[in-house]
Amino acid sequence: MILPIYIYGHPVLRKVAQDIDAANYPNLKELIDNMFETMYRADGVGLAGPQVGLEERIFVVDLSPMASEEYPEFRDFKKVFINAHITERSGEQELVEEGCLSIPGIHEKVPREGEVRISYLDENLQSHQERYTGFMARVIQHEYDHLDGILFTDHISPLRKRMVKSKLIHMEKGKVSCDYKIRTAR
Repeated sequence: MILPIYIYGHPVLRKVAQDIDAANYPNLKELIDNMFETMYRADGVGLAGPQVGLEERIFVVDLSPMASEEYPEFRDFKKVFINAHITERSGEQELVEEGCLSIPGIHEKVPREGEVRISYLDENLQSHQERYTGFMARVIQHEYDHLDGILFTDHISPLRKRMVKSKLIHMEKGKVSCDYKIRTAR
């Protein structure tokens, strides 16, 4: 089932998500399937719980559509991150353009560290502690930020924030259209 994606200005996007008792979470598999289906419908590579109105620490990522000869490591990179916690960020910061399904039509350069270590449970509730670099680290940091109520626009320069302010105000007022199902603050 395709879920509505919550748009900039909705309060759930600014809440800090809580760990869930995944073992006793009703319909966890269905939720995961719905999140992937929603993400695919919106042409995203990641989707976090708050983006579909949840206050739980869960996000999904699938980079396999971006796999190529240059990026063969993306081929099997389809993952579920439950109760995720970044335990370390390192490496040089890189400034790379990002977008977000919850902030449609805006793309800005965002500084992020080149490497992260993250602990999480997968969809089978198996515990992992893994290190990611490059684009994988960037996507994980972007989705992880959603769990802490942080949006990519919070990371952009003050000048760029002023330049996109009117678009963000329109989104807060519900003046936005997308090719996918959305829910605005109004």
